[in-house]
Formats: sequence, C-alpha cells, structure tokens
Amino acid sequence: MQTEDDFDPPAGVAQTLAPGLRRVLAPNPSPMTWRGTNTYLLGGQGGIAVIDPGPDDTGHLTAIMAALEPGQKITHILVTHAHLDHSPLARTLARETGAPVLAYGDAGAGRSAVMRELAAAGISGGGEGVDARFVPDESLPDGARIVGDGWQVEALWTPGHFGNHLCFCTGDAIFTGDLVMGWASSLVSPPDGDLTDFMASCRRLRARGAGVFHPGHGAPVTRPAERLDWLIAHREARGAAILGALRDGPADATTLARRLYTDTPAALLPAAARNVFAHLIDMEGKSMVRARGPRSADTAYEIFA
Repeated sequence: MQTEDDFDPPAGVAQTLAPGLRRVLAPNPSPMTWRGTNTYLLGGQGGIAVIDPGPDDTGHLTAIMAALEPGQKITHILVTHAHLDHSPLARTLARETGAPVLAYGDAGAGRSAVMRELAAAGISGGGEGVDARFVPDESLPDGARIVGDGWQVEALWTPGHFGNHLCFCTGDAIFTGDLVMGWASSLVSPPDGDLTDFMASCRRLRARGAGVFHPGHGAPVTRPAERLDWLIAHREARGAAILGALRDGPADATTLARRLYTDTPAALLPAAARNVFAHLIDMEGKSMVRARGPRSADTAYEIFA
C-alpha cells in the first residue's frame, strides 16, 4: 500500500492504477495541492473520460493527449469542482477533442443560502483560486449517470469544499476531488466552502461505502471508511476547541486560528482562519454562537446565551 510519504510520481507520466484507470499528475505542486493535481483517465478501449483536467498548463495538456493509447479518444470531460487547479484546462481540452465538459454547474452553483448571502455582501474566499469563468457544457444533477465505452459513473453532489463539488462513483471506487484526501483535511473557506454541507457530504459517502477513494491530490485512499471517520471526528473536535476558546471571551476567526493552530506554519494561518470562520458559521446556524456585528471573518463571535 502506497502512503502519502512515498507518493511522488513523475509529473506528466500516465500510471496505471487499475484496469481501465490511469493517473497523470499535473506539474503544479504547492502547499495546497501536495504533489500536484491528479488527472484521471477512465476507460480501457475506445472512448474514455478525463476526470479533472487540471490547471491551464500546455505541458499537462500534451501529457494527457500523449497518454491516449491506439484506438482511444476522449469522449467526456468530468470536473469535480471549479478551482483553478482542477477545471481551467477543461475548455482547452474540449476544443482539442470535441468532448463536452460535464460538471454540477458554474463556479457559483450549489452554494447554500447563507453562502449566497455572504457572497452578495461582498465576502470573498481566502485566495484558494476560484475558476470564476468556468461553465460546463452540460450540468449534472445529483445522481446523474454518465455511460461511456465500457464504463459508467454516477455523479454525487457533495458540496462542502466547494458549492459545485461532485464526486464520481464507478464500481467500488469514488473519485473524491478535494472533499476527501489522505494527505490533508479539506479546506473549507466561505463563501465557496460550507462546513455544514461538508459534514453532510462526508457522512453521505460514509453511508454509501466504497473500496477506494481516488482524490484530487495525493495517493489513493485505501481505507475510505477509516479516513471519513477521522475527518468527521477531526472537524467535531475542532468545533469543540473553538467553542472552548470562546468561553474565554469573544474572538474573531484569525485570533482563534492563532490560538488553536499552534503547529501550523505562518504562511498557512490565513487558510486556517478561513476554516475557523466556516466552523463559526456552522455553529451560528446551530444557535451555539453569534456574531457581534456583520457576519465576516473579522467579526468577533461569542457564545450564544
């Protein structure tokens, strides 16, 4: 079993993960993307699907096209969500191949009511890179089935990391995008991410069951139920820690992040603060805390009494 510590495949080289499934790593490593974005090629003969084409990178486009074997052609382009490390190459790949781009919706689709309110108030994300121009050729509703040449997938709407996030299921495998990864917990940054939705999506995958998760970054998750249990417990523990910190008095998301994420590098504290903000909104919706002013990451929150 491959671990995250030894996950370091060469970028641009197609690697077989299972019969009819290959992965091509994009050349975009970073603290937020680990080794880079995983682009998947699903299908053995004839028409294949590309899942998450990745960033707008000419070299990665060339690598995807070079990975096609004799007799293969790309017939479907599936996108888990509209972040800059997952979706921008979709449009170029569609022009190159004639294949349609399929996703839940555009970059604003799938937001919860509270996140729509935040966006309307001018609250923006934490710089994680929204592909604001992304628009699919076909929108996939929850439960949609896409049938290809010897393969089929079911689209599951799984908002949380991003409003338009989809997971794609085939057999006992699920392509989980950035909802579930083995190397890190998912970033949840309002108004694009919603912790209430994230927890519901994790529990949905837990109830469904799977043999393996293929994430947007990092190695395959070979113990999916165990990973989901950890993610859910981790978020619950973080919420409890935030609530405990607020017993010392009102505080904003950045102050709480500094207090709670003591082992996090300074460069990643802004992302940690966005996660805290997501927790505060979730707890506000449960009448556990309330904002002492307009809802924002800079507003102090206090325990609801």
